Amino acid sequence: MRTGIFFCQVQDNMNLNIDAIAKYSANLPDVETVQILRLKPLPTIDFICGQIRSNRLERIVLAGDMPGYFKPVFTKAAALTGANTDEIRLASFQEHGTKGENAMDRAKAIVACAVLGIPFPLAAVPGGNPVNHATLIIGGGIAGIQSALEIANAGKQVYLIEQTGTIGGHMAMFDKTFPTLDCAACILTPKMVSVGQHEMIRLLTRSNVVAVSGKPGAYRVKIRQKARFVDVKSCVACNICAEVCPVKVKSEFDAGISLRKAIYIPFPQAVPNAYLVDETSCTYILSEGQKCGACMKKCPKECINLNEKDKIIDIEVGNIILATGYEFLDVGKIEQYGYGVYPNVLTSIEFERLTNASGTTGGRIVTKTKVTDKKTGKEQWIFSPEGMPPKSVALIHCVGSRNKKYNPYCSRVCCMYSLKFAHLLKEKVPNVNVYEFYIDMRAFGKGYEEFAERIKQEGTFVVRGHSASVAMKNGQMVVRGEDIFNDRLVEFDVDMVVLAVGLIPSQGTEEISRLLGVQRDSDGWFSELDYNGSPTDTDKGGIYVAGMCQAPKDIPDTVAQASAVAAGVLRSLTSGKGIGHMSSLSLSEIESRAKKIHTI
Repeated sequence: MRTGIFFCQVQDNMNLNIDAIAKYSANLPDVETVQILRLKPLPTIDFICGQIRSNRLERIVLAGDMPGYFKPVFTKAAALTGANTDEIRLASFQEHGTKGENAMDRAKAIVACAVLGIPFPLAAVPGGNPVNHATLIIGGGIAGIQSALEIANAGKQVYLIEQTGTIGGHMAMFDKTFPTLDCAACILTPKMVSVGQHEMIRLLTRSNVVAVSGKPGAYRVKIRQKARFVDVKSCVACNICAEVCPVKVKSEFDAGISLRKAIYIPFPQAVPNAYLVDETSCTYILSEGQKCGACMKKCPKECINLNEKDKIIDIEVGNIILATGYEFLDVGKIEQYGYGVYPNVLTSIEFERLTNASGTTGGRIVTKTKVTDKKTGKEQWIFSPEGMPPKSVALIHCVGSRNKKYNPYCSRVCCMYSLKFAHLLKEKVPNVNVYEFYIDMRAFGKGYEEFAERIKQEGTFVVRGHSASVAMKNGQMVVRGEDIFNDRLVEFDVDMVVLAVGLIPSQGTEEISRLLGVQRDSDGWFSELDYNGSPTDTDKGGIYVAGMCQAPKDIPDTVAQASAVAAGVLRSLTSGKGIGHMSSLSLSEIESRAKKIHTI
């Protein structure tokens, strides 16, 4: 078929030389014309019609990172000239992963398949290798837990590693889940216990991958397990060690709004349910055994060893699942909201812990109280169970999200958890005024739109528009913003501000990407093989992505993706066909297979 190839790029792709790909494309069979459209100005329908008529084109290939964006104008031009609109083929570089060392060959192969009318995934099929039946899961949040249980329940060995002292991830920190307002711990903790007790799951906490070698189906992984300084099997969590420990630091689990000891258990339902020592704050470890050591002396089970060293563990696995989760953007960078300046400006995760019954105030929503430290004499702001509840609260959406200065993407969950906060405020604080500032309401899931309407009926004042700033005026916090529905600027006196902070990839994502050779997208999240067709695979055979590490998503979507990944792993173990690297395929191999299919 007489074919015309049009390269349509919205912006430059640093991995690709479009001119070189165009030169290669011009030599493909039946290609009559190759055009590089810089899109400034955008090509007109008259221009496209002229190209179709002058070259008598029967097939049009649109190549680029997002060629589907330009398909409508080409379809209209094809219809006007009488060409077959079904023969407009897309060669999407972004969809099929043109990143890394073989980006150019991958892009050429994508164009070649489109010219032949062969779907790229049909031609790009790697060969198979025998598969080790053990699986490594990196990350112990809800995604890692769900995948681990499904694979282990099928009778297959799982190694689950987590860099903190307990599994559970961010979900363990939540009070309620939206939109059902179910108890997050009631859903999560039974799964955590099942992981801890499962005979087919080896749980390694305080652990990180330091080296990976081998090939798909037979990966050799080196893991560094940091010392816990407490024997997990012997510890009965009696709390005597923590009682005598003199060191207090901010609790990570409580998002820094409460204190913990240097020897601690992350939270009461932690798995493993045993204490560990924070080597960065323990007096004994920092002084190399010259000071303190009170916990070691007082432990009735003699299970504390402050001289314990890190371990290196070598394992062999057939598949690897990435479930490394996310973190919150450093909101201190966004000065206009006064975080870190005004004591009652909180991040979403801080408010989450404040509302939690297991939190520092027992679930009471209160403002901070100024107290004087008895040792230093310095004044500080703390949350006290006896504190005063706020009379008015502002909830500000999209803090650092959908903003080119910080994160250009939507973090997806912020609208819904902010609406959840509005409900909890109305439920727990009588007569509180709640102001919800949003740009666009992203109520995308099952029951979400109904929940958004419920919040309005409960009396939350919903304001559509950017909130400009948080300031102090005559000792009172003031939130200024815009109300675009009523075409006005608004100003509200508030006692508390809660910032819906954007999400970013977890710390260590870049290092894991380097070790495994898994590509990341422009926002730093792990790249899937094909967003539409293979959303859990990567172009590295036997390596999968699950949950937030691939892109922001809510808990139901995370659990669904984790189960899909488990199904993919079990398929590789039972099919007998083995797995191979997509990235190992050469241009000539893909071309040859596409031509063979084309002749059938």
